[in-house]
Amino acid sequence: MTVDTLPQATSPARTHAPQAALVALLKRLHFAIGLFVGPFIFVAALTGALYVLTPQLENALYAEQLFTPATGPLQPLSRQVATAQAEAGPDARIMAVRPAPTPGETTRVMFAAPGLGPSESRALFIDPHTLAVRGDLTVYGTSGVLPFRTTLDYLHRNLLLGEPGRIYSELAASWMWVAALGGIALWLVQRPPRVTRHATEAARQRQRTRRRHVITGWCLSLGLLFLSVTGLTWSNWAGGNIDRMRSALDWMTPAVTTDLHGGRPAVVDPHAEHHGNMANMAMPDPHAAHHGNMAGMAMPDPHAEHHGHMAGMAMPAPQAAATFDRVLASARQAGLAAERLEIRPAKADGQAWTVNEIDRRWPTQVDAVAVDPAQGRVVDQVRFADFPLAAKLTRWGVDAHMGVLFGLPNQLLLAAFGLGLCTLIVLGYRLWWLRRPAAPAQHPAQTLCAAWAALTLPLRLVVLLLAIALGAALPVMGASLLLFVAIDLLRWRRTVRAA
Repeated sequence: MTVDTLPQATSPARTHAPQAALVALLKRLHFAIGLFVGPFIFVAALTGALYVLTPQLENALYAEQLFTPATGPLQPLSRQVATAQAEAGPDARIMAVRPAPTPGETTRVMFAAPGLGPSESRALFIDPHTLAVRGDLTVYGTSGVLPFRTTLDYLHRNLLLGEPGRIYSELAASWMWVAALGGIALWLVQRPPRVTRHATEAARQRQRTRRRHVITGWCLSLGLLFLSVTGLTWSNWAGGNIDRMRSALDWMTPAVTTDLHGGRPAVVDPHAEHHGNMANMAMPDPHAAHHGNMAGMAMPDPHAEHHGHMAGMAMPAPQAAATFDRVLASARQAGLAAERLEIRPAKADGQAWTVNEIDRRWPTQVDAVAVDPAQGRVVDQVRFADFPLAAKLTRWGVDAHMGVLFGLPNQLLLAAFGLGLCTLIVLGYRLWWLRRPAAPAQHPAQTLCAAWAALTLPLRLVVLLLAIALGAALPVMGASLLLFVAIDLLRWRRTVRAA
């Protein structure tokens, strides 16, 4: 958004040297991103900052449900599950159980329930000492966020507009890295002269605003690239393309198989719950099902339930409550040592139960086992230490993006980045306002097409092929780029006619 309105350009004649023409194209593209996509990036940054700052607030808001003052011996997990089953009713289907991770915390028993949205479940919070039911709340995703943070999560991802609203967040993630790299390129190739002491106050304001915009952009540049890339991995259309690329390159996350008869090893996408049918998944991560039917998989990923149908994921009968003790003991004996675990019963006979570590703080603990519920025998196991490097990087990237990986420092850093990005966008708009043309009829708008046409033939071909490739890989970017061009051409034609 630091572009100056260029001199009159009533035709796409190639009047610039190649470097000047390329700079003009970068300026116009940077301006278009700031003007049209900037508001969406602003909202994503602000809502993201709010989301990462709220885990402690959520603990305070729901302290009655999450914590217990009771002390004394712990009741068997089977009795805790039976208490929840009795409260929920004999027909309620258990989807997952999260035993109390530390003294003073409650056990969470999650049920499927009618009327809930995708990836939502009804959670009963059981005092592991007294078996008292301390709460009944709707929870979201395998991250298990409670109603307050669920609202913020929806706001950040889709503006509370449902599936169509996800276009906004994908639009922001698609263009954020382009804005960052384009801004750096413009700073490197074209630095304005210093303002002299005889300069007007308006010139000094422009210089100060530009300097602040540049410094802020440089400070945020790595974060822009990181959040753009990690955000795209669980977007809708671009996320699907990334999933297919990871699958083709064998970069998928390993997962246990629940087939008790020796089925093929499973793989899982660390963002596989954004889309598709998630039946019978074991999901220690809140974004694990981007696409496809992945029934029977154990999912070590923190983004596994944003979207998709979860009905019928786990439906044990109430009399199966005693099996939870056996399965938990087998998982502990197999080496699952994390405090935070999630147990998911099988969907049907002939399938194993899954137990997943769900502690994604550093050092990451997301090992998983599949257990034969009848015999307590571990039939499959995956260790995070054995993950391919690409799968580990995906896991860490997702968790860092959510503010989980490094705890409070991670949260504060992301919040500072989000607020800094909002400041960067405001500075960009202020700079545009200070440098706006006083008389548009005398300064026809430079268009992306005119700037592109001023390039040499080889550069035009390179830019065109790059735009096509990026548009195919990032469809929302491609569609919005066409919209930029259409708007620019209409404004250019109107301005030329007025002149």
